[in-house]
Amino acid sequence: MSEHNSETQADGDCDESMKDDDEDLFDDLNTMNEPEEDRRFITVGVCAQWKKIKAKPMEEILNRLEQFEFLRIIVFSEATIHEKPIEEWPFCHVLISFHSKGFPLAKTQDYARLYQPFLINDLEKQWDIMDRIKVHEILEDAGIAQPRYGVLRRKLNAEGVWATLSHVVEQDDHIEIDGEIFHKPFVEKPVSAENHDVYIYFPSSAGGGSQRLFRKIGSRSSVYTPENCIRKDDSYIYEEFMPTDGTDVKVYTVGAEYAHAEARKSPGLDGKVERDEFGKEVRYPVILRADEKLIAMKICLAFKQTVCGFDLLRVEGKSFVCDVNGFSFVKNSTKYYDDCASILGHMIMRELAPTLSIPYPLAYQPEDPPFVPTAFGTRMELRCVIAVIRHGDRTPKQKMKMVVLHPL
Repeated sequence: MSEHNSETQADGDCDESMKDDDEDLFDDLNTMNEPEEDRRFITVGVCAQWKKIKAKPMEEILNRLEQFEFLRIIVFSEATIHEKPIEEWPFCHVLISFHSKGFPLAKTQDYARLYQPFLINDLEKQWDIMDRIKVHEILEDAGIAQPRYGVLRRKLNAEGVWATLSHVVEQDDHIEIDGEIFHKPFVEKPVSAENHDVYIYFPSSAGGGSQRLFRKIGSRSSVYTPENCIRKDDSYIYEEFMPTDGTDVKVYTVGAEYAHAEARKSPGLDGKVERDEFGKEVRYPVILRADEKLIAMKICLAFKQTVCGFDLLRVEGKSFVCDVNGFSFVKNSTKYYDDCASILGHMIMRELAPTLSIPYPLAYQPEDPPFVPTAFGTRMELRCVIAVIRHGDRTPKQKMKMVVLHPL
């Protein structure tokens, strides 16, 4: 079993405490001039902001990926990503990389063009995910249902004033954009997906005003304000409000054939975040319908993101996609960590093992159960459960009786 590897700075670019905490994560720098025996490893590079790499889901999944005999993990340090030229970045066969605030995505694209690694998530498409207009267009091209929307475009002129490029008429209870009318309630979203300040405007019959959504701060995710006029700066997307049952469905894909779903309280409901006894946001398990699984597959393929999260709104038996988030992991789910690492590991082995003459005997299918640690080893799996079930003719009690031979 290999250990995590990454570059370290001899002069101490990072705090000593950080080095001590992460000795189990980082090792020596992988180079192109590696010994012959090491070339039989498939190196998996992880290139992202440090905060994302140190998140629990990422650590859990990387630890499980190392259970694969021929995979070796290399974590790119932030000093490498931000300060060194791409020619000095570690070589890898596989690249796991995703954008977050402050991440040099364009520089990472140059690295990918130089070394041509197998990409878990396409880098070019990540630019599209940061633009809500592009997201709507891709969803539309893929035939995926989404809320009706319109785009109000503005441009900052030389005088520092926002000039409106669209024809817009604002009334008390509706807005008209280029001939498209949206009655309140409607949703106002910035074009940039990096901006999470989303507003919901209410009609006068419901008291007017607006609910302002934002990234969670403590136990709040939105706040009500009597302000009823749309914003006049920057460009915005306006969507028809979809009345759900007060919940949003968060879907997480790992490849086109796997999707994990959870529901949470909608942030636009009252703005209060429901948390459990451990301070985590309460999530509820969700079983996706067949049409929703097809949506997950389409999004994964359309955006070329193996690991991808998106939001579903369930309205009157139909499902609509209202947001695509890109690279996202489920939090606090051991089952998901097992599944995700197993799928990614086998995907990498299938892609690269033949080209590197690495033995890969497992005929893996996405629906196969994942390998999990047990008391007797780390590469064992449950093969079957045998049960004899008797159903009474007269008074069925739906009981199951099993003969157990284990001494416990």
